[in-house]
Amino acid sequence: MADENSSLPASSPMRQPPLDRQALERVLARAAELQGASAMPESGDLITESQLLEIGNEVGLAPAVLNQALAEERTRINVPEERGLVAQIAGAGFASATRTVPGTPRDILATIDSWMQRDECLQVQRRFADRITWEPQRGLFGKLRRTVNVSGHGYYLMDAGQVSATVLAVDASRVVVRLDADIHASRARRVGIGGFVTAMGAAASGIVGLGLVIAHLPLFIAAGAAVLPFAGSTFAGYKVARTHRGVLSSVQLALEQILDRLEHGEFERSAGLLGALASRARLPRG
Repeated sequence: MADENSSLPASSPMRQPPLDRQALERVLARAAELQGASAMPESGDLITESQLLEIGNEVGLAPAVLNQALAEERTRINVPEERGLVAQIAGAGFASATRTVPGTPRDILATIDSWMQRDECLQVQRRFADRITWEPQRGLFGKLRRTVNVSGHGYYLMDAGQVSATVLAVDASRVVVRLDADIHASRARRVGIGGFVTAMGAAASGIVGLGLVIAHLPLFIAAGAAVLPFAGSTFAGYKVARTHRGVLSSVQLALEQILDRLEHGEFERSAGLLGALASRARLPRG
């Protein structure tokens, strides 16, 4: 879990390495967007956060929006853009959501961790000062809980091989939260099933075509009849691979809903209600 220094603002120069030019441009652009400014000064290849704050002050950017932009940059993960055929058909293999919410890094991480384990059927994989990663519960209890699903919860994040939360302070009362879900394995399974269906159709087409040729039917009739199983299986395989887009949409929505609850304090109200019910249940009966 986060240590006592985790509540320091993300702009602390003693904790963070210098930013390169691309990161600087992203931070200044984001800060200008937050404040409604458009200034973009020239800079060197590397710059410290204290120097960035000085530059921001010179161009009229408020320290608060710079701290928020810096925290968002620190939570940023470089995910290569997918351009291949698989991504075009099935969709992305990675979902991500970022939001600035009220709270401290320690409290927000603890709240997210409790939700992931209790309501998303995940278990902790790794813990860091400002980041936690989870994976699906692999035991019998996790599988049984998802199969029975008495609560009606979707457990959409269990389709991810790994879910992570990164939390960095903007100031004393706000943090930037980034949630990421890696669903490459789920996509690979669906694409693999689609490919298998297509391959089976191709094999069936070959068998049908060969049988018709042996039966001395005209070649164009045999070829036409052989194309039908292949075309049908190709379409079916395509549709199977496309089902990943629904998974991606559900996972993305699940991440956004967690951030919605954090932003509006719904976790705190829920915890308060549960605590009140538990206290009432412990009262002696008259």
